[in-house]
Amino acid sequence: MSGGFNMFGSPVDFSFKELKTIPDILSVVPNPGAPRLKRDSEQKFLSWTLRLNNNFISGLSGLTDTISALFAEPTRLAWLDLSFNNIEHIDPVLTQLKELRLLYLHGNHICKLSEVDKLTVLPSLHTITLHGNPIVTEPDYRAHLISTLPRVKMIDFSAVTKQERELTSVWQKSRNTRKSSSQSKVY
Repeated sequence: MSGGFNMFGSPVDFSFKELKTIPDILSVVPNPGAPRLKRDSEQKFLSWTLRLNNNFISGLSGLTDTISALFAEPTRLAWLDLSFNNIEHIDPVLTQLKELRLLYLHGNHICKLSEVDKLTVLPSLHTITLHGNPIVTEPDYRAHLISTLPRVKMIDFSAVTKQERELTSVWQKSRNTRKSSSQSKVY
């Protein structure tokens, strides 16, 4: 193939559709893409990319059924853009997307670093965005992400460096030492 072939296929783009829930997707037409979206004989999209950015989505209820209805190969979803929505929690449904490589969650309302811990089971996740969420103000935000998601190569559109990995390893060891010494003290 020539030109800008995208290994994920053309994105199925439902951005700026004023969607409030995931199943709402099934009642609207995706934004036209260039190149045009390809479909199979059942009219399901031949793509591994779903854009749901800039909507009013607060939860991911119905995600599995919706992507199964939309995509020819729903288990191969590799890129999910949920940026600029009203998401407060990382829904466990995301952990079922074992092929997920890129996850955009920037510009939402995620407050707790522990929410990111749910994503440790995603073996292929290499890019995540969370900037513009309250959690970025947490101490050791980036170190927590690097230690929790060791296969991630990009955080908030910034590469994870070898030096950061080394510093995070030291940070993690000192944190574990502090935890175990504080738990072993008898009062």
